[in-house]
Amino acid sequence: MKFIHRFGYYLGGLLIGSIFVYFIWGKKKVQFDYLPNARVLKDIRTDVRLFSDNASNSMNTIGLDSTDIASILENGEVDFKKSEPRNEPCKKYVIDGITKEKNITLIVKKCDTISTINEILLK
Repeated sequence: MKFIHRFGYYLGGLLIGSIFVYFIWGKKKVQFDYLPNARVLKDIRTDVRLFSDNASNSMNTIGLDSTDIASILENGEVDFKKSEPRNEPCKKYVIDGITKEKNITLIVKKCDTISTINEILLK
């Protein structure tokens, strides 16, 4: 069999396999969070989320609700220079995001299964 025929079979199988995988994973809503920013945000989103008194007061003052915080935790950026990811027993992350056309910074203390939003700052 010539190389061009083998290559054609290879491309055909690759195309069929790719379509199959696309439809199977599309129904399961699989996410691939390989980068550090995506992993941290996903870990915080999947934990039990608590708000400190300071954060609750800031939310009322700024005019935010829990859906705005969830939006920041979905699309925000973790500032690893200001964060302390190696703290024991709880890590501290600084997350910047935009919601309702406001630049918001969240300071999150992440323990094993609980993430506490300690501060909400308006830039």
